[in-house]
Amino acid sequence: MQTSDSIVIIPTYNERENIENIIRAVFALEHGFHILVVEDNSPDGTADIVRHLQQEFPERLFMLERQGKQGLGTAYIAGFKWALEHTYDYIFEMDADFSHNPKDLPRLYDACAKEGADVSIGSRYIGGVNVVNWPMGRVLMSYFASKYVRLITGLPIHDTTAGFVCYRRRVLQTIHLDRIRFKGYAFQIEMKFTAFRYGFRIKEVPVIFINRELGTSKMNSSIFGEAMFGVIRLKWDSLVHKLPSAQEPRP
Repeated sequence: MQTSDSIVIIPTYNERENIENIIRAVFALEHGFHILVVEDNSPDGTADIVRHLQQEFPERLFMLERQGKQGLGTAYIAGFKWALEHTYDYIFEMDADFSHNPKDLPRLYDACAKEGADVSIGSRYIGGVNVVNWPMGRVLMSYFASKYVRLITGLPIHDTTAGFVCYRRRVLQTIHLDRIRFKGYAFQIEMKFTAFRYGFRIKEVPVIFINRELGTSKMNSSIFGEAMFGVIRLKWDSLVHKLPSAQEPRP
């Protein structure tokens, strides 16, 4: 039986070092979040750990198992659809590796549930650069990527590539999820840009991003390349295909 209005979607691929700790950290929060793990057939046994924990948290921990590694964007789209089917009101994106601090989840929740935002973003760059233990080259690449996105699209968000996000249910019901094209880094940009084009209220919440200590990063240069060229395509499409203001959610 569902007893929470909020679910945290955590995509995983080879996260056995982190998955149990991140699940327990989320469940230790007072709010009572649920978790959906979207598992891409990790060869390291991540799914086995989740299945074991489901015995301990049968009404709070859920898992979607997919046949292979299909990209971050498709993992989140699958998770969004699952969450909508199960009538959650606040749907979160979060990494498994503690780069996003679970203790910030209530702040993102409050930005939507209490302060009126439709989308809240855990922002690394709203008050400077709040990133710990990232190589300087990667910090600069990420920071200037967000500046580039703002310049090209006019999106009034400092951290356009952030992956720590809360969506109100009506946002994901309004966006045509099957039309979201990008799978990697650009997925995060496309989701925010689409929400902005519909006129949804977006609020950035300052957070500190800490580079993973365990496991291997999934970031690579091709993901950045998709973002750089994808932004131009997004802007062009926005000029050609206008979207209406946010309407009542589609059935």
